[in-house]
Amino acid sequence: MPMAPPPNFDTLTIADIARLAADDRLPPVEQWHPTHCGDSEMRIARDGTWYHQGSPIGRTAMVRAFSRILRREEDSGYVLVTPVEKLDIAVEDAPFVAVELKAEGTGRDARLAFRLNTGDMVTASAEHPLRFEERDDGPHPYLHVRGGLEALVARSLYYELAEFALAGPDEPPGVWSAGAFFALQPPASQ
Repeated sequence: MPMAPPPNFDTLTIADIARLAADDRLPPVEQWHPTHCGDSEMRIARDGTWYHQGSPIGRTAMVRAFSRILRREEDSGYVLVTPVEKLDIAVEDAPFVAVELKAEGTGRDARLAFRLNTGDMVTASAEHPLRFEERDDGPHPYLHVRGGLEALVARSLYYELAEFALAGPDEPPGVWSAGAFFALQPPASQ
């Protein structure tokens, strides 16, 4: 059965996005525990491009279908899992990339929704927190998607988040979404 294409993010309100996300029925991958079958010969590049045997997967619907059976393992590895097989998949950074941002409200009443490269939509919240990791090449923002799977927030969206944070009164600077606060910088190590 073919999957319906994702709706147009630009025309949705954040309430629409929340409703669609709640109605989206994902396969129960956390309940499937088949024997490990080997390597899928697939990888997800840092930019969110999916590859099979070194070639990019060009069909968006195929990528979306695979993304729905992706699971993070306890050892921090990634697998594609069905009720009858489990295959390793290499992930260079995060398995998803947040590519669009929609903001409504301000301050504590703000809500931030993201569209992922797979068409999935996630509203940042206590259940789907944003985190910011500082590395030698600059900040790396992430959004929790589900089951230990994260989306790398695209650099252009990070700049939008930084603009929101710097315009607000919070110290340290950060953003609010769905009643949760996310500081732009990780806490200083002691």
